Amino acid sequence: MLRKIRPILFAAALGLAAAGCHDHNDHAATGGDSDRILRAADMGADVKEAVAMVHGTTGNEKVHGIIKFTDTGNGVRVMAHVTGLEPNSEHGFHIHEFGDCTDMEKAMSTGGHFNPDKHQHGKAGDANAHPGDMGNIKADATGMAMAEITLPAASLTGKNAILGRGVIVHEKPDDYSQPTGNAGGRIACGVIGVAQVKK
Repeated sequence: MLRKIRPILFAAALGLAAAGCHDHNDHAATGGDSDRILRAADMGADVKEAVAMVHGTTGNEKVHGIIKFTDTGNGVRVMAHVTGLEPNSEHGFHIHEFGDCTDMEKAMSTGGHFNPDKHQHGKAGDANAHPGDMGNIKADATGMAMAEITLPAASLTGKNAILGRGVIVHEKPDDYSQPTGNAGGRIACGVIGVAQVKK
């Protein structure tokens, strides 16, 4: 049996959402099937899985990835699969405050690191790090990176919710210095959205 958790569209913004589509098959939810559209009130603590498709910024168009997020009740488990990176390279990997990838030249529209409690930057899992500090992803000789990370201070909804925020892959490794790790420019951007869940 499949239990489907579908994308949420706010009625007041429905026209804007349709106008802002960039041919990523994201207009299917407006195709007239009313049970595919959930009201904002339907999104609550039952959201346990999310996903972000990351796409390369200008000059980095070959970078693509799928990042999956699972709320375990004791943090969020992150599984990342990114391709098109430079072979044998390492890249800072963070959740940013805004789920806005409209600036695909530099991805600055995602704002800074998601840091609601004004903690210092740190490694994934550090008690006093930003909730979305995910450390680094490492590409192999083919330019593919896979990683599994747990974010104990994050959640999908409620306190420290990352749902609807941005995911950034940086050009350089995170060296864990203050304030944000000195990881350079933003080479890929994605938005964390509600995932379709199979049971």
